[in-house]
Amino acid sequence: MTPVVSVYVGVGARRGVPAAEVLELIEQTLAEAGTGTAVPRPSALATVDAKAYEAGLLEAAARLGVPLRSYGPDALSQVAVPSASAAAALTAVGTPSVAEAAALMAAGPGAVLAVGKRKSARATCAVAYGPA
Repeated sequence: MTPVVSVYVGVGARRGVPAAEVLELIEQTLAEAGTGTAVPRPSALATVDAKAYEAGLLEAAARLGVPLRSYGPDALSQVAVPSASAAAALTAVGTPSVAEAAALMAAGPGAVLAVGKRKSARATCAVAYGPA
């Protein structure tokens, strides 16, 4: 029997990113996280506090019917991730990782990064699994 897990999507974005771009990136990244034909459904989207009111992220969460959770840069910077971007994200929002760190924080203790950071022109996305 396969253990039940929850799926969390971490997202980072540049100012003004359209929801359509965010949703397309999320869909592609979730497809990578799926097994066979089953594409997992996220429990929540997660980002850094500085992006919590970004219209494209809010609209993407609303279209998916999930909450958009946000975390402070100090908390996110404490999360060990494989694809930290020391320059870009640190300068922009105060943490070296948004997508991967936010996904792992949202998933909670024991979380596993299922798909590392993926990029579009103006967004990043990562998927983590956590206990249900």
